[in-house]
Amino acid sequence: MRFVFKRSYDADIKLFKHRPQALWYLALLAVMLALPWIIDEFFLGEATNVLIWAIAGMGLMLLVGHSGQASLGHAAFMAVGAYTNVNMMESGIPFILSLPLSGIIAGVVGVIVALPVLRLHGIYLAIATLAISVLTEDFIVILEPWTGGVIGLVAPPIDLFGYEMDRYGTPTAFYFLTLLVTLLVLFAYRNLLRAPLGRAFTALRDSEISAQAMGVNIMRTKATAFGLSCVAAGLAGALLGLFAGAFNHETFNLVLSIQLLLMIVIGGLGSIHGAFFGAIVIGFLPQFIAISRDGISNLFGLGSVTIPGIESGVFAVILISFILFEPLGIYGRWVKIRTYFELFPFYRKNMFKRQKSYLKTERMR
Repeated sequence: MRFVFKRSYDADIKLFKHRPQALWYLALLAVMLALPWIIDEFFLGEATNVLIWAIAGMGLMLLVGHSGQASLGHAAFMAVGAYTNVNMMESGIPFILSLPLSGIIAGVVGVIVALPVLRLHGIYLAIATLAISVLTEDFIVILEPWTGGVIGLVAPPIDLFGYEMDRYGTPTAFYFLTLLVTLLVLFAYRNLLRAPLGRAFTALRDSEISAQAMGVNIMRTKATAFGLSCVAAGLAGALLGLFAGAFNHETFNLVLSIQLLLMIVIGGLGSIHGAFFGAIVIGFLPQFIAISRDGISNLFGLGSVTIPGIESGVFAVILISFILFEPLGIYGRWVKIRTYFELFPFYRKNMFKRQKSYLKTERMR
């Protein structure tokens, strides 16, 4: 059992709770840095894909998990980042500028969209963002001179200080680039939660009226959360466009928005870890399904068998299972296991039981 004694108010906002935790994360970082020499190029590409999903997941986690604002339209802002980045690269703007600018532009678009949309609450807000995601495909087709329409765009190779890289030609370099962006987003996200703005997001999630009573500007805080969330989505979209090599209106469809939401729910709402756990599930599940299907087909001599909709069906089963048996997600399950061993034999079974009552201040809506 480990006891953490807090001797000052600053202990609540430390990056790490204690030194062993910092060592564990450093060990994880060392494994990530050594990954290109541990696995082959195929799985390295899958690991890169997981990191891109994690960036998008952190953006949506900030909005849904830490600010309490539902969104089913983040694929639209990933599309803004992808198309903006490729257009700027083709215009001669260096990648080191086009990547952050694509995220900033996606964030500005997110704030513009948020101002009228965030006046809604709950299911109505989800429906409004759902409409944005549905309209995105039509807008991409309409803006053909900029987006390429139905044909789409082909991402040029990345030129970083005279060194060209892409997913297929230099997979290791592209992996390290994605890892660097992931670490920067992670560091910014973690420090944001330690800042007063991050505390305002959490207060807004728990009770809008209580947050307003403490001096939080509700609309400004909501718009800021939406904008910062879209910045991360724009960065993920830019990297996804470069990872895919070629993309069109079908790449950033409604299914992508739904998968993003499923990812953070499965991973665990309200925690940065949940974005990464969910990204691992979303990133590797299609490959796991394909490998399992081929293995079963070879075992029973069925040849090549394709079952339409199997991936969506597996996603649905996993989501329903987590909602019924583990609402806190993968990270919530890990917290329960860790707490069990830390508090043994004083662990109580109903320690993580969900509350059935709501704040009375929220009943005024």
